[in-house]
Amino acid sequence: MAPARRSTAVQVQPAVRAAIYCRKSTSQGLDQDFNSLDAQRESAESYIASQRHENWVAVSQRYDDGGFSGDTTERPALKQLLADVEAGLIDCIVVYKYDRLSRSMLDFLQLLDFFKRHGVSFVSVSQRFDTSSPVGEMTLNILLSFAQFERQIIAERTRDKMRAARRRGRWTGGRPPLGYDTVPEGGRIIVNRDEAQQVCAIFDLYVELGSTMKVVEELNRRGSRQKSWTTKTGKHRQGQPWTKNAIHRLLTDPIVAGMMKLGDETFPGEHDGIVPKKLFEQVQRLLADNSHDGGSAHRNRHGFLLRGLLRCSACSAAMTPDWTRRKGRLYRYYRCGQAARRGTTTCPTKTVQANAIENFVVNEIKRIGSGPDLQRETFEQALAQLKAQRRGLRAELKRLDRDLKKVRGDVQRLVGALTRTTGTAAEAVRIELEKAQERVGTLEARRQDVQVEQSALDAQQIDHEEVARALEAFDPIWDVLATPEKERVLQLLIDQVHYNGGSQELEIIWRLGGFGELAQEIGE
Repeated sequence: MAPARRSTAVQVQPAVRAAIYCRKSTSQGLDQDFNSLDAQRESAESYIASQRHENWVAVSQRYDDGGFSGDTTERPALKQLLADVEAGLIDCIVVYKYDRLSRSMLDFLQLLDFFKRHGVSFVSVSQRFDTSSPVGEMTLNILLSFAQFERQIIAERTRDKMRAARRRGRWTGGRPPLGYDTVPEGGRIIVNRDEAQQVCAIFDLYVELGSTMKVVEELNRRGSRQKSWTTKTGKHRQGQPWTKNAIHRLLTDPIVAGMMKLGDETFPGEHDGIVPKKLFEQVQRLLADNSHDGGSAHRNRHGFLLRGLLRCSACSAAMTPDWTRRKGRLYRYYRCGQAARRGTTTCPTKTVQANAIENFVVNEIKRIGSGPDLQRETFEQALAQLKAQRRGLRAELKRLDRDLKKVRGDVQRLVGALTRTTGTAAEAVRIELEKAQERVGTLEARRQDVQVEQSALDAQQIDHEEVARALEAFDPIWDVLATPEKERVLQLLIDQVHYNGGSQELEIIWRLGGFGELAQEIGE
């Protein structure tokens, strides 16, 4: 009997699906027949071909980001790559050099963790490492640490150069202030004669009125606006209505007196001054005197950062700062206005510790600034809030028009009645007529205020990039700011903070235009 024949099973190694990711920071040269992206892909394909014995196969889908910076993960091809990784279509990602994936160490490590969780390895062709092995993963971390250190050194050198340029009185870039324009070749500012007259008029107006808020009201009444400018991408930004912060920044900026500021020091500038030195110094003395005589900086000696911003959403009342001392220790808190007037039983919020709610708001802004997705979500939320404010103002304007029509009709009726009555009856009609006329004046004043608010909202033109720049800079600058500056920055970014002590819910209503102002200050 013939022995039974054994069958041998042949084990086929599964294919390793390798995706090639390529990136170039600028779009320059991408129209050439063979560009940087093609060169990166060619090197990656050669590497994959060398791993044919391991059954590596290049996937047909191209993941090319041309003209996208590595400082952000907001790139279309990268997003598609991550989606395909999540869908299980990729086993390995190949790049020419690791910084093609990201230049941010934090983003890079987060991406690697994402790949690891989905069982996908990462290979850099030029550095010759593969994260599928422990040695390759260690090598990558070492390279990333040195790259991060190099970027920090470069950033510090850049800051040193800018400080040195400021000491020599040179313009170091950014959006020029009102009264100046940047020369076409850059690196220098020149006087804008029309705007220079506006700047001098603002200084004279402050000397006359002695109040930044009164200056704001008068300038907006005249239809005056802040500086209009055109971005590098050709977008025109219309100047916004004046705010108290914008006026204070203009009045205290020594650049208009021909000086350049570096910290608390000033140096003679290469540019021409607009405001005479004596007038500039006079305004600084007036600002200091107003501050000492009960100004905002003096009144806020206990550093309430959310002063004027915090509202109780449970009863729609403002929350005012308050404090007490016990055994020599200062306790700060915010109190609901209604609870203070009518008793704590009328409102579930009552009071909230100042440190707790201020730290929460600040940390929330820092958290948003740490991620592009959160930045975009905040930008979209701020746009939605802006639209809601506009709808509210339009509805109020309609209501005011209806009320004005009715009250003006009452005035006409009472005027007619006054002509037909005498004695005691006429006096009663006259009293009612005065009340109606006063009501007309109140409604007309409010209608004018609503129109000013509408104009201010309509002027808030800002794009996502400016919001992202302001949010990203918030964390680095926050801890080095003095308390008055911290309060001012929050006033720039936030319109209101709604807090409900019963449900412990907190909502930040953003001031969209403030992101542009903060981005401008960062640029300067």
